[in-house]
Amino acid sequence: MYEPEREVLGILKKNKIEVVSTLPCEKIRALLRFVANERAFCHVGLNREENGVGISAGVYLAGGKPAMIIQSTGLGNSINALMSLTVTYRLPLPIIASWRGVYKEHIEAQIPFGKAVPNVLAALGLKYTLIEDSSQIGSVEEAIQDAFAHERPHIALISPKTWGSDEVIKENTVPHQKRAFKLVYEGEHQEPEMRRYDAIRIITEYLRDEAVIANIGIPGKELYAAKDRDLNFYMLGSLGQASPIGLGVSMKTKRETVVLDGDGSLLMSDILPVVADKKPENLSIVCLDNGTWGSTGDQPTPSYVDMELKAISAGIENTRVVHTEEELRYALEGLYEEAGPRFLHVMVNPDNALRPYIKLRAGEIKKRFMDALLQRYHIL
Repeated sequence: MYEPEREVLGILKKNKIEVVSTLPCEKIRALLRFVANERAFCHVGLNREENGVGISAGVYLAGGKPAMIIQSTGLGNSINALMSLTVTYRLPLPIIASWRGVYKEHIEAQIPFGKAVPNVLAALGLKYTLIEDSSQIGSVEEAIQDAFAHERPHIALISPKTWGSDEVIKENTVPHQKRAFKLVYEGEHQEPEMRRYDAIRIITEYLRDEAVIANIGIPGKELYAAKDRDLNFYMLGSLGQASPIGLGVSMKTKRETVVLDGDGSLLMSDILPVVADKKPENLSIVCLDNGTWGSTGDQPTPSYVDMELKAISAGIENTRVVHTEEELRYALEGLYEEAGPRFLHVMVNPDNALRPYIKLRAGEIKKRFMDALLQRYHIL
């Protein structure tokens, strides 16, 4: 029983895949259970498929070998991240996708995209392989090897007809739901004194050997203007993926990893519960909170959320909010006194002063970042 699933598991292990990000589909529940229980992998449970694209990018940038297992509908959710991150930076990413909507599909909403997905992938120039029954399961290995050989995404679309059994695994797979919570929280947001660029410039004064992931748009330009360095990874697209990339990097290196993210980006990605679940001790997320979509003209975000409280409610224990330069410097001086994950909520004023464009192509950003990141630190 479950021979195709076990064969896929063996292929992942044979090809030395280290981090597998997944979001469930009922058609591959047995495969997902095997992956989650396999000690050869670090398994990351997702709440949004595109976060797996960011996490996988970070894992590879730090020298690791990632893969994703999702439902084919999740490809629709991930298209922008795949094109503006994985394709733009030429990053390998094998994706095993349960191909819905084409074989004995009982959910009407799965059918339109499921039938169209091969044509969608072809139109985008994304490499894919169709696996329509168990005799073709070996093609998963070809997809994995092609992804790494050509530094690109390769999607294995696997029909539900492929899998060996519809029988539910009998073991208890649901964790105990009884939990206790105690939260006493009082906060008051003062008027911020700093601009985002002021905060970034101060942060760069404290950087030593940290890997830094800079959010898309003006934050990246401001980091570039304040202190360009090989250990800076500048995002050119894929809004919402700064902290997922940072999480992926932190999972595969001993080096301290710092993410310069924004309130809008973090609200979009909802990555903080995943960060809290994986508990990377070397990850610091700096939320530069101006209450707006700063790179597009300072349009207000839909609701003014207390981002520190959001981090606490996600399960991150080491948090702090700062409003002034003095408070920021104090927080940075003691940043590593406690293990991560750390969440530093920096309140800043909206400011869209013109900054110079980053004079680096995606390939240059990737190469120099990887060379610097792996030069002195061994991969975990």
